Amino acid sequence: MRGITVPSGPELLDSWEAGQAASDADRALLLHALARPAADMSRLLSTPVGSRDADLLTLRALLFGELAQVRLRCDGCAGELEFALDIGQLLTGDGPAEGANEPIEVALGEWTVCFRRLTPADLLAVSQSAPADARSLLIQRCVLKVTRDTGPAAPADLPVPVQEKLAEAVAEADPDADLRLDAPCPDCGHHTSAMVDAASFLWAELDAWARGTLVEVHLLASTYGWTEPEVLALSPRRRRHYLELAGHA
Repeated sequence: MRGITVPSGPELLDSWEAGQAASDADRALLLHALARPAADMSRLLSTPVGSRDADLLTLRALLFGELAQVRLRCDGCAGELEFALDIGQLLTGDGPAEGANEPIEVALGEWTVCFRRLTPADLLAVSQSAPADARSLLIQRCVLKVTRDTGPAAPADLPVPVQEKLAEAVAEADPDADLRLDAPCPDCGHHTSAMVDAASFLWAELDAWARGTLVEVHLLASTYGWTEPEVLALSPRRRRHYLELAGHA
């Protein structure tokens, strides 16, 4: 699936440990490196965000299955929505080819803007900035050239309508970077929309798995005297069987 590498148990635990104190942007980069260990950091940083998120969701499907249980609160009646999400159906498949980030042009009135898709490097650069400053910082980083009828211009000169048009063009150019759920409520019929943060989605699953695995390691090590590598070398099925034999299941 998308050329993603399935990590080993020890690799997953190492990444989980490293991600404990990381920021959201650094954690996403850590998870992407886990999915593509052969890629150097410069390539991971320059990958379009939608391609990265597709990789992270693909890794999630490979590690924990194609279906994910999702819980949302209905915007209409405040009831709880719970449903199974098919990871494969969530991805659009319309994003750029892996590693591609060719320039794109958008025009509105007298303005013409040449830009590139957002990358993890851009998100890292603005991760410490105030939300109100994020758009202008991203525009400065991603806009390659601005012209108007009177000649060249700077990204800071773009009026708000052109900025909004640019934001729409960025989303259209990399649809997997803005994945959303549309969940109908069976009680009131209201459709609730929610953004899917691929990195947070994968991290939550990895965190739950890691904590559960460490409990298994503790119980089996305490019972049989095995080391962590010895416990992790066992398949999940065999670990469960030993836990049952030891009275821990």
